[in-house]
Amino acid sequence: MMSRSYTNLLDLASGNFPVTVPEKKRLPRVMTVPGVISELDDDQASSVLSDVPSSVAQDRVIIVANQLPVKAKRRPDNKGWSFSWDDDSLLLQLKDGLPEDMEVIYVGSLRADLDVDEQDDVSQILLERFKCVPAFLPPDIHSKYYHGFCKNHLWPLFHYMLPYSASHGSRFDRSLWEAYVAANKIFSQRVIEVINPEDDYVWIHDYHLMVLPTFLRRRFIKLRMGFFLHSPFPSSEIYRTLPVREEILKALLNADLIGFHTFDYARHFLSCCSRMLGLEYKSMRGYIGLEYYGRTVGIKIMPVGVHMGQIESVLKLADKQWRVQELKHQFEGKTVLLGVDDMDIFKGVNLKLLAMEQMLKLHPMWHGKAVLVQIANPARGRGRDLEEIQAEIQASCRRINETFGKPGYEPIIFIDRPVTLSERAAYYAIAECVVVTAVRDGMNLTPYEYIVCREGASDSESGSASSGLKKSMLVVSEFIGCSPSLSGAIRANPWNIESTAEAMNEAISMADAEKQLRHEKHYRYVSTHDVAFWSRSFFQDLERTCKDHFRKKCWGIGLSFGFRVVALDPSFQKLSIDVIVSAFSRSKSRAILLDYDGTVMPQTSINPTPSQAVISIISKLSGDAKNTVFIVSGRGRDNLGKWFSPCKMLGIAAEHGYFMRWPFEDEWQVCGQSSDFGWMHIAKPIMKLYTEATDGSYIETKESALVWQHRDADSGFGSTQAKEMLDHLESVLANEPVAVKSGQHIVEVKPEGVSKGLVAEKIFTRMAETGKQADFVLCIGDDRSDEDMFEIIGSAISGGILSSNTSVYACTVGQKPSKAKYYLDDTIEVITMLEALAEASEISSSIQMHSGSPA
Repeated sequence: MMSRSYTNLLDLASGNFPVTVPEKKRLPRVMTVPGVISELDDDQASSVLSDVPSSVAQDRVIIVANQLPVKAKRRPDNKGWSFSWDDDSLLLQLKDGLPEDMEVIYVGSLRADLDVDEQDDVSQILLERFKCVPAFLPPDIHSKYYHGFCKNHLWPLFHYMLPYSASHGSRFDRSLWEAYVAANKIFSQRVIEVINPEDDYVWIHDYHLMVLPTFLRRRFIKLRMGFFLHSPFPSSEIYRTLPVREEILKALLNADLIGFHTFDYARHFLSCCSRMLGLEYKSMRGYIGLEYYGRTVGIKIMPVGVHMGQIESVLKLADKQWRVQELKHQFEGKTVLLGVDDMDIFKGVNLKLLAMEQMLKLHPMWHGKAVLVQIANPARGRGRDLEEIQAEIQASCRRINETFGKPGYEPIIFIDRPVTLSERAAYYAIAECVVVTAVRDGMNLTPYEYIVCREGASDSESGSASSGLKKSMLVVSEFIGCSPSLSGAIRANPWNIESTAEAMNEAISMADAEKQLRHEKHYRYVSTHDVAFWSRSFFQDLERTCKDHFRKKCWGIGLSFGFRVVALDPSFQKLSIDVIVSAFSRSKSRAILLDYDGTVMPQTSINPTPSQAVISIISKLSGDAKNTVFIVSGRGRDNLGKWFSPCKMLGIAAEHGYFMRWPFEDEWQVCGQSSDFGWMHIAKPIMKLYTEATDGSYIETKESALVWQHRDADSGFGSTQAKEMLDHLESVLANEPVAVKSGQHIVEVKPEGVSKGLVAEKIFTRMAETGKQADFVLCIGDDRSDEDMFEIIGSAISGGILSSNTSVYACTVGQKPSKAKYYLDDTIEVITMLEALAEASEISSSIQMHSGSPA
């Protein structure tokens, strides 16, 4: 009997994601798609597409996160629950940046343990009063999903912590991954219950729901969907250790826009896509995009801000004013440094304490004067690592206070309890400097809150009555997301205790005028880049990214987390063998142009020699007097001539058309504009330099061209070297009659006036001049150089070389953006189609021969 974990793995591999919770068959509370949505399981995904007519015309946004922005509290009589908005929730605050008339629906879990029989009533209340749709996770799934995979695996990994041993972090556990997938599926089911796929936007938040885009994309292939990661994204060297690395990357790429706080996080994500999926990004008028099966996945870089209105309202509260006076009295004559951190192993709280200790040792003048107030918010995770860091912090506090403390003075005030924003604002008002020493943090808004509070504090509250200045100072870690935006802060490496200690001393010793200038600079940024600015900017980019959704022709392919949407021009279609055979049979003069590698021969083939089946098919096609057949390839003439020697009536264009051999001819024509190859003596030494410096690269020397190949080199370094080489060669060969071009894993130098497009033009022209103007054109290729052939067909028709009635079949291999109108999936389909044409040729020749024999 197979184990449960084994059957789950089979489910994942087959695309039938594990369903660990039996779904009750009931009508959803908000019907937007005809039918009972809860009865539409994953096997029916293709039946619910985004072309279903919507019942609501107005745009809405569905915000999905691990937790709803709602507080739940059981009533004192233990009969039911009371609910209220969580004003501190980012999900609630971001509404300020969305259009005023846009309806917002929230989907997420509830921070409360509800009995199963309470869930329906609570769902109804939350939907009607708060427009919230709760996702109820069974306790076993929730524990494995949140405390297991999210907090014990993804969170440490994204913060650069690897489980090198069983006692240091948690090793990958596939059952936790399956729980993560199952939880994401439950979230998707709740979204599907309320979604209008044509009108709604979906905005998914954070690492808890990174595979949710795949579940939703499988249902609605044209859904407008964004994702924002609020944690760091690690470098590829760290991320690639994740056993399910490709599954998560591919799931994220099913979103239309992926957001990050900093360029570093985005750069790491793009590097992972390049190294693991072979995807390269491009910059388009200031926007970064990844081409993924015809879809452009946008990359958004925008740090989140604070909610200015909330902080400013807190500054006016009477209890805050009272608390400020109390704190001023408590710390009278002292210089207060403030730390506000979650109790987390990555917040570097103990490093901050050690830096404070070092500052007191190096600068005795601060004895009895400098106080570090450290507020530690309750831990959201759990585990042995957290317990160890808590014990270490407590020990450091005791040691420092015993060493430097005296009656009436403790250098460390450690507050280990929840602190409201109002009380935090009071501490900000009396703090001369805020210190953040996190060793890794996605964003960290503490410095922003501090800046706004210092600006809002009146002269009497600010602790600087003599100067009346609005001033603040920051010491921030280099490794937090807000650091790049705070150019006036003193940045420190928290691992360097001495350096951090000196930064703290510098901050509190700085002249007030300098503090004021830095504060003003920071406040201008923070006040204009608030949470509303962030959400508005993200949503505008999401609208821009999705504007072509309903113009393109889309369909889904792939199983499980290999699922993706192919988006192509509406006129782009699969080449029908029946249609092309019919047009082929009716025509009198045919031009057939075939690329070699990737078209009639697979790119991955170790042996590049054509099979006997390919030789036989091409012999039959070229043997028909109505056909002019050419192999148009980048390969050298010697190999092509030898391989296709049995095909006597076949034309060959080698090295992209520098050499051409016409049917029935043995001599090769040189078609380049120049036969001077002196430039090779300049280009080859440069290529050798890059080859020696780039492991895995090599030079391919052709008769007319030089090609530097870096397919087997490190993808990142190879691409960098290729760009550098391209610039280098273009510079030194500027006065030579050559073209320097980059392609897929290559840099090529070849004579000017040589391209596959020009080959096609020569063939069409010669056919027209000899009275055999083509009335049927088939042109097949798979890469960038073949696009020249597809493009030239249009100009050949407009120039009269081809008739406007010519049946044209420009076909690319693989479903991808192309200038061709048709596609075939792979070389097998190409051979099948050519075989059908060869059979039609034989039949046509046989009929012609029999009908002509009496004459």
